[in-house]
Amino acid sequence: MISCTEFIPAYSELFKYLEEQGGRPAVVKFWEHLSDRYLDNLRELAREHGLRGCWLYWQQTLNEEAADFTMTLDEELGEFRIDMHHCPSKGRLLQYGQIHPYPDYCRHCDLLYRRVLEPLGFSYEIDLSRADRAACAIIVRRGR
Repeated sequence: MISCTEFIPAYSELFKYLEEQGGRPAVVKFWEHLSDRYLDNLRELAREHGLRGCWLYWQQTLNEEAADFTMTLDEELGEFRIDMHHCPSKGRLLQYGQIHPYPDYCRHCDLLYRRVLEPLGFSYEIDLSRADRAACAIIVRRGR
């Protein structure tokens, strides 16, 4: 079985391959497929628990990935936030000298999670301005 650490460069290389074969639309179609098929746990947690469901989902997944992050849940304000201080996936890709990450590697997080949360009435923002340092921020707000 391939480990998570080995899967990360394979994932990035797959994005490159898909783009070479079918352009950016092929990559987006793959990301949509992943979101639709494999994020039911986030969908159900958010549907059942609202913003707290987002916290429950990412508390588990980010700890499993050994990410360096801070999460903030303010239910009164209607906001959930992740400050990713160091993403283990992007960080690992940046460490490899022989592999160049897919240029929009971090956009998969944007599409996957936005596609789940916005249809449930949440707003979703992502700040990828520090992606070149394996850092980002995600803000999910309760629908108004």
